[in-house]
Amino acid sequence: MHRTTRIKITELNPHLMCALCGGYFIDATTIVECLHSFCKTCIVRYLETNKYCPMCDVQVHKTRPLLSIRSDKTLQDIVYKLVPGLFKDEMKRRRDFYAAYPVAEVPNGSNEDRGEVSEQDKGNLTDDEIVSLSIEFYEGSREEKKGSVENGDLEKEKNGLRFLRCPAAMTVMHLAKFLRNKMDVPSKYKVEVLYEDEPLKEYYTLMDIAYIYPWRRNGPLPLKYRVQPACKRLKLSQPITPEGTNTSGASECESVSDKAHSPATLPATSSSLPSPGTPSHGSPSSTGTGTALNGSSNCHPLPAARCRKATVNGSTASALT
Repeated sequence: MHRTTRIKITELNPHLMCALCGGYFIDATTIVECLHSFCKTCIVRYLETNKYCPMCDVQVHKTRPLLSIRSDKTLQDIVYKLVPGLFKDEMKRRRDFYAAYPVAEVPNGSNEDRGEVSEQDKGNLTDDEIVSLSIEFYEGSREEKKGSVENGDLEKEKNGLRFLRCPAAMTVMHLAKFLRNKMDVPSKYKVEVLYEDEPLKEYYTLMDIAYIYPWRRNGPLPLKYRVQPACKRLKLSQPITPEGTNTSGASECESVSDKAHSPATLPATSSSLPSPGTPSHGSPSSTGTGTALNGSSNCHPLPAARCRKATVNGSTASALT
């Protein structure tokens, strides 16, 4: 099972903090020439007296440097989602400012500029926030479901819909375990959670699903589940066999050949060959059954071996024929 790797926010701080004020980005703004980002108020105040980037000394603009900066909404959304409580504190700070200075309010400003946007409207979640979700049985793809609705099975689908309230930090694995215990699913089956037609990773949290998929929080988080047979993993190790059997994978003939070469397994008639002084024509023939030629696995017994006496350089020796 995949395990998530927890990254501390301090490891990401160099990418989320402004080099001018030392705090997290607020209204992140990027210089077009070099792509360095700063807080909007910080970089505007800096460019009133300078025309170069405060980090790399690239000239922003010869005469009007404010024309070469752009608001970076994507970076700002990342900062708000990674830093807990930053968006909420910033909205409260803006509301307090405009409440203390009503004259400073910008008539054409957005609700976010005036601090009138809540975290729920923004789409940001915290770990301890409660998320409402709906769970139902997955009956197939959208095309198959459309056909069932046309056949009048809509009421049947609504009856299987259930609603839950869970913490945003709850993982898909916990939800699958809850469904397994609730429905008494046997262990040989696995419970899989889906968003629309796409299976979800077990380590996804509800917060991850809300950020990854297009859920706008205008209703419960729509999830589905299905039950499938669990895949058993094949063991690659060799099974334990009783003692005395051939576990090396060799053929039976090879084992017989090995036994034939061993002195302990030779028959008693072939263990004593005639001495050089004994005539070969009068000696009984010695036999060996189940031997192999040149190490090859030949299961047929060889004909009886005869001992023939030969003289080489005046010495007498015996040879098998």
